[in-house]
Amino acid sequence: METEITGAATTRIHSEESPYVHRVAAPSRQTGLLKEFRATVKETFFSDEPLRPFKDQTRSRKCVLGVETLFPILKWGRDYSLSKFKGDLIAGLTIASLCIPQMTFRNSIENHIQSLNSMPHSVSKRSRDLAIGPVAVVSLLLGTQLRNEINPSTHPADYLRLAFTATFFAGITQFTLGFFRLGFLIDFLSHAAIVGFMGGAAITIALQQLKGLLGIKNFTTKTDIVSVMRSVWSSVHHGWNWPTIVIGVSFLALLLFAKYIGKKKKKLFWVAAIAPLISVIMATFLVYITHADKHGVQIEAIAIGRTFAGAKDYQLDGNKEMVALGTMNVIGSLTSCYVTTGSFSRSAVNFMAGCNTAVSNMVMSCVVLLTLEVLTPLFKYTPNAILASVIISAVVGLIDVEAAILIWKIDKFDFVACMGAFFGVVFVSVEIGLLIAVAISFAKILLQVTRPRTALLGKLPRTSVYRNIQQYPDALKIPGVLIVRVDSAIYFSNSNYIKERETEVSCQSAQVLVALGLCCVVLCCVKAVWYEENGVAIFCLAAVTDIDTSGINALEELYKSLQKKEIQLVIANPGQVVIEKLHASGFATLIGDDKIFLTVADAVQTCAPTTGTEEP
Repeated sequence: METEITGAATTRIHSEESPYVHRVAAPSRQTGLLKEFRATVKETFFSDEPLRPFKDQTRSRKCVLGVETLFPILKWGRDYSLSKFKGDLIAGLTIASLCIPQMTFRNSIENHIQSLNSMPHSVSKRSRDLAIGPVAVVSLLLGTQLRNEINPSTHPADYLRLAFTATFFAGITQFTLGFFRLGFLIDFLSHAAIVGFMGGAAITIALQQLKGLLGIKNFTTKTDIVSVMRSVWSSVHHGWNWPTIVIGVSFLALLLFAKYIGKKKKKLFWVAAIAPLISVIMATFLVYITHADKHGVQIEAIAIGRTFAGAKDYQLDGNKEMVALGTMNVIGSLTSCYVTTGSFSRSAVNFMAGCNTAVSNMVMSCVVLLTLEVLTPLFKYTPNAILASVIISAVVGLIDVEAAILIWKIDKFDFVACMGAFFGVVFVSVEIGLLIAVAISFAKILLQVTRPRTALLGKLPRTSVYRNIQQYPDALKIPGVLIVRVDSAIYFSNSNYIKERETEVSCQSAQVLVALGLCCVVLCCVKAVWYEENGVAIFCLAAVTDIDTSGINALEELYKSLQKKEIQLVIANPGQVVIEKLHASGFATLIGDDKIFLTVADAVQTCAPTTGTEEP
């Protein structure tokens, strides 16, 4: 007995011994609009099911879980022990030694941050390793914006009030984004743009420290490299202070050497962590015994930059962390603190020092508070040059040359985004660099959505697998069959995209010239001139995750166009969402259910025209 499978233009006879042709499963019963909307919202905003622990719990237990969700310290605090405290104590003292050199003077905004602003976050944060404090890029960006509004030299009180107000609204914004679970918006800033922006910010911060490193009194307030270098070289003959340069360069070399040791030998990480504190003590003592301050060495400066280096990989709920950070900044703004966030370099030191819980942050806060209130007068003779050296050595880690080289090797467009952000920060300003980074990131997203990739497929020899003929040149082209795969969802944003290209497809007895345009991402409003009748156009939709009405309309136009040329339109491997919409729109009925297949191999086996000879 034989089974006859009839196509629109061709007929192929298969015996019972032929491979079984799988059919695409019929779509499940469609749900209502409300259920579909709820499912979409859940997948987008609540994919981690944050309310799962509350399911099937008593009312009292739900209240306890709710309080523990807001204040995780109540959960892990029950199992806290002396052995854990030992690790937290060592870690807290270690990161405090990293913070104190950057916070040694009275009347600095940052004096209050570590001692006060870390406390509310410590009781509400989830990460045990995250160390909170001011970071270089945030400090630079905020300082630049504030100076554009108010001169800190002539109106210091107004300057501080504006900084605290900015912190308050930053906290409100963070809390809102976290509470409404909008943290995914941050993902729109690409890694390449961040690498370029951070590298440019590092150079900008380092250039700003040339004032303290060289002992220059009259320095530009601009941040672009041209203005800074003009200010530096214009004062070379009368503005540079050589005792300051000797102190600054010497300790900078010491700090960079300590950082090198800590990087080469992980067990000696504490050398790099404690080096800034040792350098500050040594420089302060040196200035005091030599009276260098009477020879032009400036003292009592205020550091504005902070370290921000490589991050560790934590499994955290970013939205909850944003809520904690937002709460911290709102409270901090009311207690004379300016905007702070997680410092990745301190977090790395905190991790390597063996912290067990957020108590390490509390230890750090207490130590810094004690230093600010009791030991600050001892740092009266600390020179600006050593602070500049500490900051420069700290931000060196922001410049990731290896990452930039890797980006160049992987994706040239990503490299353009990286360099655009970098040069925007260095040659214009931090805010322009950030704007360029965001703009290029969005441009890449739009380009990928509106200009999807497509591929012509061929059969790999001695298999039933079909792959891109450009990636696999030995893939065999099926006579009389054009197989195209679209690697993108089909939306209105790309439904009007027409990209024509000429591809010669070798048929058994003739050449097929196909100008493929991508109408609706999906390949196409094909302009095809077939020199052989009864051709087949197979569209593989395996990579098409979704399709909208514009895409459906484009498919209908494509079907009608091919019908006029007596060419069959066949669909292969549509996903669940796609097949549901094809049936809902009536397109599946239009082309026929027998023209929708589970795999490309099934489609070719069933619909390919017979030629009288076998494929090699």
